[in-house]
Amino acid sequence: MKVATRKRKPAEEGVPVLDRELDDLPQELRWREWMGRIEAVLFASASSIGREDLARVVGQGASVEMLIEDIQAELTGRPYELVQVAGGWMFRTRTQFADAIKVAADLGEQSLAFTEMEMGVLCAIDYHQPIDRAGLADIFGKEVSRDLLARLRYKDLIASGPRSPRPGAPHTFVTTETFLVTFDLQSLRDLPELEFGDTEDPITY
Repeated sequence: MKVATRKRKPAEEGVPVLDRELDDLPQELRWREWMGRIEAVLFASASSIGREDLARVVGQGASVEMLIEDIQAELTGRPYELVQVAGGWMFRTRTQFADAIKVAADLGEQSLAFTEMEMGVLCAIDYHQPIDRAGLADIFGKEVSRDLLARLRYKDLIASGPRSPRPGAPHTFVTTETFLVTFDLQSLRDLPELEFGDTEDPITY
């Protein structure tokens, strides 16, 4: 009787074979190489990179967290830093250099600016997600315009969530990874606790 054997899938053409363990290098040089790989991956990315992805470029015995700490230590005094946001890490310029960057790059006012109502709606979604337009209307005492929600969606701060159990099953709104990165949050658990007063009157603007 023949036993079926699974053929080994050849490496995809064009995908490099990476020596993760680097057993031929002394321990100190191996660690430096791993640090360099993680720094290069993070430097090349415009968004945060999680631990699982970073672990793909280092050996099994390497601690991603310890490598990150060593990189951060070497960045002391530099105009940029390695920060933990949205479940991963990313490079960011330090805030004290924001004006210099704007002047040199002629960025103008491209920062995420919000009206009072936009910030109020964003906060309501943050703390009550998933929430639909009717739920937002209950909070604010009036309808929240579709244009306002579209602006928040355009900034990639909110996205569609699961269908609401209300009649008609309207879409709900949830915050995104961009929201976490924008407000320097590791996860929604890092949101500050709200102190509610005795009144349940709707918010007015």
